[in-house]
Amino acid sequence: MNKIEYFNKEITYIKDNNNKEDIKTLINILPDYFFEIPASSTGKYHPKFASTNHGLLKHTKVAVRIAHELLANDSIGSKFSDNEKDLIIMALILHDGFKSGDPKEEYTRFDHPLIISKHIMENAKKLKMGTDDMRKLCSMIESHMGQWTYDSYNKKEVLPKPKNELERFVHMCDFLSSKKFLNVEFNGYDIKY
Repeated sequence: MNKIEYFNKEITYIKDNNNKEDIKTLINILPDYFFEIPASSTGKYHPKFASTNHGLLKHTKVAVRIAHELLANDSIGSKFSDNEKDLIIMALILHDGFKSGDPKEEYTRFDHPLIISKHIMENAKKLKMGTDDMRKLCSMIESHMGQWTYDSYNKKEVLPKPKNELERFVHMCDFLSSKKFLNVEFNGYDIKY
């Protein structure tokens, strides 16, 4: 499986060549199941396009596309630097990377943002980005669930809430891409334009 091919379009949204190389490295650490499973193990929390096989991949691509469109709008995107925009796109590509855990479990792991963040940190030596950018990337991923920080199964708060504009922006894009009213058409794995 060539995992990078699934994100060829999204990688073009990243401006910095080092960031492009880093995202390719990180896409390759994603488990195979990421490219095959629905976005929700129960089907309750995502639109129709994300509720079938390859749904998690489609949900991710929609979240990235929402970010790309908003960041290209000067009224919204001008407050972010080019590097921050790259990190936002990278965070959204990776945010649900280990959604079913490591190894894969039957249902969504509530702490999945922490699992992908851990994998990024473990691969730090393979990346060109500095420590500050890696921390920003991981914090955006770890807080992408927004207000849903409490694991009701284990009865404890496990995830951080978004604390800054970058983290809130990533959460917003993920949140919007999960709304049931969204009707996005796909041609294979790519969004129709």
